[in-house]
Amino acid sequence: MSPQDVLKLVKDREVKFVDFRFTDTRGKEQHVGVPVKHFGADKFESGHAFDGSSIAGWKGIQASDMLLMPDPSTARMDPFSDEAVLNISCDVYEPTDGKPYDRCPRGIARRAEAYLKSSGL
Repeated sequence: MSPQDVLKLVKDREVKFVDFRFTDTRGKEQHVGVPVKHFGADKFESGHAFDGSSIAGWKGIQASDMLLMPDPSTARMDPFSDEAVLNISCDVYEPTDGKPYDRCPRGIARRAEAYLKSSGL
């Protein structure tokens, strides 16, 4: 699914809320929900800001700004919600340098996969 496909799904299914989901270092799924009026094509390019100090073991309050970058291929309607809610998995990025956060499990998995490929295993 592309970002355009996700936006079409949002319109076609009359989505009311978007739930940005990510996993913390301990393996617990976290989320940030927003009304659909705050979700557009810009989220796929610029991400969605959130406070990383609220995630155990991640950041202190003095440097807590982080970005959630939605992965359009993971967009799914929430089958358990009374309202139309779109769930989308995200990668966590550092807003200061635009690089993936080193404690994001999705990023860790990508780096591990790249290492295995480069080592010839």
